[in-house]
Amino acid sequence: MTSLRSRVLAVSRPVSLTLAGALLLLDLAVILYGVFMRYLAGGAPIWTDELARFLIIGSVMLAAGAVWVEGGHMRVALIERLLPRPLSRLLNLYQWLLTLALAVAGTLVSYRYAQSVGMFTTSGLGISRTVPLMSLPLGFALLAWHVLWYGPAPLRTVEEDAA
Repeated sequence: MTSLRSRVLAVSRPVSLTLAGALLLLDLAVILYGVFMRYLAGGAPIWTDELARFLIIGSVMLAAGAVWVEGGHMRVALIERLLPRPLSRLLNLYQWLLTLALAVAGTLVSYRYAQSVGMFTTSGLGISRTVPLMSLPLGFALLAWHVLWYGPAPLRTVEEDAA
């Protein structure tokens, strides 16, 4: 089971990060286009700001699960190191279950919300609000996917990566 888990994470993490990086590069191109149009051509289209905002949210949501698995998010692991091993394992199980529950709840709530605003359109792009908001349930679902496959093991810390 461990090898399957590590293989699934070894595939899904780079895919998530690659997609997030692609959205970030596209976001950079849209921002540079908007700056060029605003300051050199005399006026930027209204859709550049809106698209840049949606792309940055999408890139963050796609990368969240992979960053969580890598231990690259901000956290303080002091309590885990000070507790005896059995209590530390119990704390890891609690953290894992809590993160999984919150990710699944975030997926369901954000999906319902994204579907409920489908009748409205964005001001700059003129598309249904559902389209950009689907990055939220997708991101939360990827976070739940990564958390589920990672399991209740202790998360890596910066000190472990440096050694």
